[in-house]
Amino acid sequence: MNILSQWIRSYVPGLTLADRELAEALTLRGIAVEGIFDLGPGNGSLFEMDITTNRVDAMNHYGIAREAAAIGSHTLAPLDATLPASQPVTVPMTVSIEAPELCGRFTARSLSRVCIQPSAGVVAERFALLQQKLISNAVDATNYVTQAMGHPTHAFDRDKLDGGIILRRARNGEKLRTLDGIERVLDAEDLVVADEKKALALAGVMGGWDTMITAETKNILVEAAWFDPVSVRRSSKRHGLHTDASHRFERGADFNAPPIASALVSRLILEAGGHVDGEIIDVVVPEAAARTARRPALSLSHREVRRILGATEDGHGVGQDTTESVLQALGCELQKVAEAEYQVTLPSWRLDLEREIDLIEEIARVYGYNRFANTLPGFSGIVSQTPHAGKDAIVRQALLALGWNEALSSTFCSATDAVTFAPQPGLAVAMGNPLNEEAGMLRPSLLPGMLTMLAYNLNRNVSDVLLFEKGAVFSGSAERVEERPALSFGASGSVWSGPELPAHAIDFYDLKGTVEEIVEKFAPRSFYFDTFAAGAGIIPAWLHPGRSARAVADGLTVAWFGQLNPAEVQQRKFRQSVYVGEIYLDRLYRLPLRQPIAPELSRFQPVHRDFSFVFADTVRWEKIAEALDNLRIVELTRFSPREIFRRQGLPSGHYSILIRILFQALERTLRDEELQSYSQAVINALESLGGRQRA
Repeated sequence: MNILSQWIRSYVPGLTLADRELAEALTLRGIAVEGIFDLGPGNGSLFEMDITTNRVDAMNHYGIAREAAAIGSHTLAPLDATLPASQPVTVPMTVSIEAPELCGRFTARSLSRVCIQPSAGVVAERFALLQQKLISNAVDATNYVTQAMGHPTHAFDRDKLDGGIILRRARNGEKLRTLDGIERVLDAEDLVVADEKKALALAGVMGGWDTMITAETKNILVEAAWFDPVSVRRSSKRHGLHTDASHRFERGADFNAPPIASALVSRLILEAGGHVDGEIIDVVVPEAAARTARRPALSLSHREVRRILGATEDGHGVGQDTTESVLQALGCELQKVAEAEYQVTLPSWRLDLEREIDLIEEIARVYGYNRFANTLPGFSGIVSQTPHAGKDAIVRQALLALGWNEALSSTFCSATDAVTFAPQPGLAVAMGNPLNEEAGMLRPSLLPGMLTMLAYNLNRNVSDVLLFEKGAVFSGSAERVEERPALSFGASGSVWSGPELPAHAIDFYDLKGTVEEIVEKFAPRSFYFDTFAAGAGIIPAWLHPGRSARAVADGLTVAWFGQLNPAEVQQRKFRQSVYVGEIYLDRLYRLPLRQPIAPELSRFQPVHRDFSFVFADTVRWEKIAEALDNLRIVELTRFSPREIFRRQGLPSGHYSILIRILFQALERTLRDEELQSYSQAVINALESLGGRQRA
């Protein structure tokens, strides 16, 4: 936002800092001035400021002036809200709040026989410096007060009202033409300012077209109110209408500001003529006042201030007089209840102050962080790694070595993705206050984020993608959330295999090899891949039924992987094949890491034997390997499949496999009778699987 240094100085007469010094002082105290522009002789400077969203009190000239006065221990001039004496009421006005949970306070002040004309004087001068458009003195007055003290107001043409003012929820389908000329269909959750016949304004967001101020306006109703921040935020978002008013109201307005803002607006309008018609109508909802304007006092101990903030540059800590002066300058009221103990009444405009530590932070901020000694806090503990840090590093290194790129995605996902990708139904955790519908759930899987990242790359003509992400996934309920580590990977396009080989299209076996490479870093007693034809389990909905598999280690499913389900491909509008997988690291990390061993090389002759068998298609290589491992023959050092084929002469549903086995002893040459015994044991093991040896 833009702030005029000249305007700040009008509120702090004793301010002696030059504009650049003032800008630096404010920035060091968290009120960031990002740019300074000289406006010429007598006009001061324009500050381009970045005010954090929790400091709505500083989103105006008076709020910045309060900070400047606190920094330099100057006196802040009060806002002049005096008005000419009111005349007897000519048109009685009533205000009724029918939605007290959405509107906590509403003030209405009637002005009669006003003169609508172009703005002049200080309003026109300052708006020209801010490059803000002038409309008319009445409308400009409301905008000027928003810039001055930060509280939005609105002016209605009183002659266009039908009866009194009513604060109510809109009726479903009710229409309102707002000041931007657009007719909007209202929702029952919208709060409106209405009269007895129609809606006049979308409360806290924008006024209505039918009651706007025109050159013919003679009588005005000035509105200044306090609206529920959540209601304003939702209405603003629902109608795609972000205004200066909504920007402030949705961050929390000052509950005590409406009467002052109303008086300031009225004062400016009456400079061109007219009079106040009766007294201000001020309707307050007690529950809202208790919640926002009369918050409980905070206890503050100066000893705690000294303990938290430590030594200052002079070797001492923050003095008790500094504690008192800083908090009082910021609008707090201090009541001393004991030596160095206070009860602090908070100003109504500082909704961000909630705890004792907030007050201590304010003292440090205004005093100046740069004025504290450069010391490090004491530390008696040790830096320790997470329990699985070593395994994490090995898994990450393995993936990077295979050419995968690490990525990070959001912790949240949509309810649809939570249902689709959750390992078990009904365990996804809903957020209490989600950012939006697409981020309303804690992710039960890393795959929604992975698919979003794949789509982001593919939609930007990055056709060859290899991504992995390691992070936490969540399950349970809002009362008890369980967190566990997981790893997802996604690939599409082609992959380069090495200097001697051309690139090839990524397929199922690239993912299978990746999973195998990761699991081989661990030492399971048994490990195999399977599909789902033999009752291994139900395939996840996100996988292609015929091009996917799972990995099982020591009887636990540690991974699912394969081609993305065509329905998911169509929904996400992928234009090329996508392969994804997820590894359950909490299960994988139960296994010990494999310890690399360099075996002693034998000096004796190895013996190769080939075994040709016919098996049913249901007998996978994992079963064959398990049967050979279970023989526990020390001299059986290696085995591998050499040929697999199906052709005429074999029974339907069968295949032939040639298995090459290597026998070798470490201390001697194997004898023929030993080899015959070992070979027979191999034959018996393979026949036990239903295999038939070929001649």
